[in-house]
Amino acid sequence: MTESSPVAMGNPFWPTRKTGTIGVPFPSTLMKVVDQEDPTREVAHGEPGELLIKGPQVFGGYWNNPEETDAALLDGWLRTGDIVTVDSEGYATLVDRKKELIITGGFNVSPSEVEGVIRRVEGIDDVAVVGHLRPDGSEMIVAVVEADTFDEDAIRSHCRSELSAYKVPKRVIRSDGELPRSLLGKVLRKQVRERLPHDLT
Repeated sequence: MTESSPVAMGNPFWPTRKTGTIGVPFPSTLMKVVDQEDPTREVAHGEPGELLIKGPQVFGGYWNNPEETDAALLDGWLRTGDIVTVDSEGYATLVDRKKELIITGGFNVSPSEVEGVIRRVEGIDDVAVVGHLRPDGSEMIVAVVEADTFDEDAIRSHCRSELSAYKVPKRVIRSDGELPRSLLGKVLRKQVRERLPHDLT
């Protein structure tokens, strides 16, 4: 992050490194994982929460923008917006971005969790799960899939077998072509969301 340049966390090169994690804090850097709704409460190991960083590389605030500064910093801790879990050895694993969480029925839903379930369906090449804003202000979970074969009912049935009811997509749509991706190959959920039909129900 620009706000914690040049680096805050990394995976060690020695045998204790853990592939798939974002590693541990750099020297002189502290981290903690807090409740997504109450950043003053730290969560237990293994529980998802927002990653906060504190150290000499953390910025002092945004130029002439005190409101954004107050939103980004909490008593000197940088609120990264990254949702992570931390294991008993202190290694953090990225779960999602806070801005991409879907709020439905008062519950927070991680798109990555739902995507992981759908990717296990035969014939699915890739998937993006996003929140579609309804006229009443609530969000509907929508899965957009790249698929060789497509059966919306079968995909939703598979989700119901592995997920809580509120996490099951209300709609599963077959993508018209490849899903939009960044230069690094990451699916761009924002663009997927923007391409959804406005009258989707």
